[in-house]
Amino acid sequence: MSWQTLADDLFPQGHSITEKADFLSGTAQVDGEVVAIVGTTGHTPIGIEIALSQAQAILNTVREHPGRAIVILVDTQGQRLRHRDEMLGINSYMAHLGKCIDLARREGHKIIGLVYDQALSGGFITSGLMADACYALPNATIRVMGLPAMARITKVPEERLVELARSNPVFAPGPENYHRMGGVAEIWNGDLAVQLAQALATAEDTDRRAAVGLQRGGRNWSQRVVDAIVSGSDVKPL
Repeated sequence: MSWQTLADDLFPQGHSITEKADFLSGTAQVDGEVVAIVGTTGHTPIGIEIALSQAQAILNTVREHPGRAIVILVDTQGQRLRHRDEMLGINSYMAHLGKCIDLARREGHKIIGLVYDQALSGGFITSGLMADACYALPNATIRVMGLPAMARITKVPEERLVELARSNPVFAPGPENYHRMGGVAEIWNGDLAVQLAQALATAEDTDRRAAVGLQRGGRNWSQRVVDAIVSGSDVKPL
């Protein structure tokens, strides 16, 4: 889905979103309220320029429009793999973006992420996964890393990873598996405008992804480890 088509479906009351070098920014109307829009398109990799552009848009919203909700539209193939970006410290730029989103949350801004196309690795972690809640469209592509690349990195045979992906959502791509793990709150079908309005109305700043992942059977240990740390007890086996 193109971002223009998505914007028309999400914001039937109107929007003023612009695209510049695969960076999306602007505002839109949701239930009569103005929301800030930040995002990417074209499966763009997140290099230092886009990371800074997104961070600047977030900070401008915090400074100039206190309390305004923020919607992050996600379409990225992950961080840009270039020597230049690595030498300039792309990890620090992406961490800066994540901290700006967290600052906005602490300042009372509701933040919703929506994966409408691709979401991979660090580009997803420091955008959609930093939101109060992240949602996805049914045809979205979400994964930590492609299985062939994962096989080369980990030295685990690709056939073994394919086998693991059948039963373990951590290895498997797709919004359904991230829904099982709690990373994706819901997969949106039907009226996107209504679902976005509901998501903004119910957004909360408490991170419940580990608990949700346990309930859905996608993350069996994360919440159990958290509970054990908080209580000072041992982690009990399943």
